[in-house]
Amino acid sequence: MSENVYHIPVLLTETVDGLNIRPDGVYVDVTFGGGGHSREIMRRLGPKGKLFSFDQDADAEANRINNDRFVFVRSNFRYLKNWMRYHGIEKIDGLLADLGVSSHHFDAEERGFSFRFDAKLDMRMNQRAGQTAADILNTYDKERLAQLFYLYGELKNGNKLASVIEKHRQNAPFVNTEDLLEIIRPLFGREREKKEIAKVFQALRIEVNHEMEALKDMLNAATELLSEGGRLSVLTYHSLEDRIVKNLIKTGNIEGRIEQDFFGRITAPLKPINNKVIIPTDKEQASNPRSRSAKLRIAEKRSKK
Repeated sequence: MSENVYHIPVLLTETVDGLNIRPDGVYVDVTFGGGGHSREIMRRLGPKGKLFSFDQDADAEANRINNDRFVFVRSNFRYLKNWMRYHGIEKIDGLLADLGVSSHHFDAEERGFSFRFDAKLDMRMNQRAGQTAADILNTYDKERLAQLFYLYGELKNGNKLASVIEKHRQNAPFVNTEDLLEIIRPLFGREREKKEIAKVFQALRIEVNHEMEALKDMLNAATELLSEGGRLSVLTYHSLEDRIVKNLIKTGNIEGRIEQDFFGRITAPLKPINNKVIIPTDKEQASNPRSRSAKLRIAEKRSKK
């Protein structure tokens, strides 16, 4: 399977440039997908360089790179620290993360990520384990459903959504995407229908895959693993992800809590390389719709001196 068919990398050059790659360094791509970013990293590595690429999806594993300097790890990136320890890696020189969902997942109708197809409400990145979107819709109480739509979809009518879901499942369980679309379409105006429905699906996907918790675990591990001068290059696609990444870079913690030393200096272990987020050009946004909401943040591990 070619990576161009599977997924078109966003801000490919800028994201990999952000890593400031050393030919003999150790790098991690925690979102392998179609392998576009990983292949560009490999192109810049020398004979002694090493790349570890993570993806929990079996479809992504089919794109792995056949090279002695490349290691594919089929796992959620939240276990980054454990896997680096397993491979005997104490420090890394850079980490790349392209967050969100690949275009492949939206196009694979049987996975249930997109409301363009009538398919099983699955949405699991790792189809070997965990609850599906249908499980959530059929079992979460109204308050919990309303909360996830508000937090992860930033939907103002989360309570109404939760109420109609609860009412529907009393008569029949949710199975396919059309079961959900049929009852939520009337809640949205025609002019914003697609955007609002996309937020509902986003909220469910984030909950199914525990994306926010996994992101926090990965970023904390990455900060610890980075060597002095090591780089973090992260692409985000919605405000929830971006806020977490921004807070970590600015303050050293996910909450954005500023901590200072005796002299009043902020003790954050990372320093931003780009104070202003990098966004795709108009040309890239036109050719790759997924890139339209992308923001790239790059940071470097500070010296302890």
